Amino acid sequence: MSAAASTPQDAAAALRQHPRLEALVEQARTLAARHPAPLALVHPCDALALQAAQVIRSEGVAHPLLVGDPRLIEQAAEQAGVDSREFEIVATSAEGPAAAARAVELARQGTVRALMKGSLHTDELMSAVVDRTTGLRAGRRISHGFVFDLPRYHKLLALADCVVNISPDLKTKADILANALDMLRRLGVARPKAAAIAAVETVNPAIPATLDAAELARMGGEGRFGDALVEGPLGFDNAFSAQAARTKHIDSRGAGDFDLLLVPDLNAGNMLYKSFVYVGGGECAGLVLGARAPIVLTSRADSLAARLASVALAVIHSSAEAGTAS
Repeated sequence: MSAAASTPQDAAAALRQHPRLEALVEQARTLAARHPAPLALVHPCDALALQAAQVIRSEGVAHPLLVGDPRLIEQAAEQAGVDSREFEIVATSAEGPAAAARAVELARQGTVRALMKGSLHTDELMSAVVDRTTGLRAGRRISHGFVFDLPRYHKLLALADCVVNISPDLKTKADILANALDMLRRLGVARPKAAAIAAVETVNPAIPATLDAAELARMGGEGRFGDALVEGPLGFDNAFSAQAARTKHIDSRGAGDFDLLLVPDLNAGNMLYKSFVYVGGGECAGLVLGARAPIVLTSRADSLAARLASVALAVIHSSAEAGTAS
């Protein structure tokens, strides 16, 4: 997620190179025109956050509410060359946790449909989200999911979990898988295909990820994840490429056509998603899933195109939840 795009025009140009993400932005724009899509931009107190707010507003994918200290927001707006008077500001104190708590409260009240991280630390935002009393916990473990537009793949490809869960056990992987499949269904994939990937495609007790993958595939076959195809363990090569699967004589109904790759842990997922971007020329949108509202986590390395596409994904996700996606 390179930082090359720094203006709304740059972001739009970058998305034109990734038409599947561009289609998500167009879908979100249409939804937001029919039904207001308020988004809490939490502690947007640097130039990057204000640039993102400007792009989100100008592209019409959501209505950003700036939640934070007005003085710091104004300073950031000046640095970004953005007129802060164009935005509604929900005033809090200067501390990131105060903005996070207020934004989570707005989501609990239904005032906003999604959250987006500004310039506060991730743990400051997520601490408010996962608070057992005042947070946004739902029934499942909170996880993260990306969707990638890759030059060498024929459709959007999801990847989970590369951001939140470090070394997930089987139960957590089941929640990660369920969250990501739910995201795909909200994107219109009626029967998503998921591959639980590992270093090898055979069950090996010395590689615990293969045991988990086989169990998840068994659970999928029993209908534990709804109408979905779940296979595993599979290597990345034979999940991504039908030719690789044929060469290795692997019997797979989804090879070369999976909608989701479930990674074994954060180390593998983080390196794979960065390889998709920096080596593979892809671009992505991502969300924290499993909470009562979708959450866009940003990195300073994220392009404006990725930020815009992630907000679009949040709008589509929340609209489907609210029954307004049609």
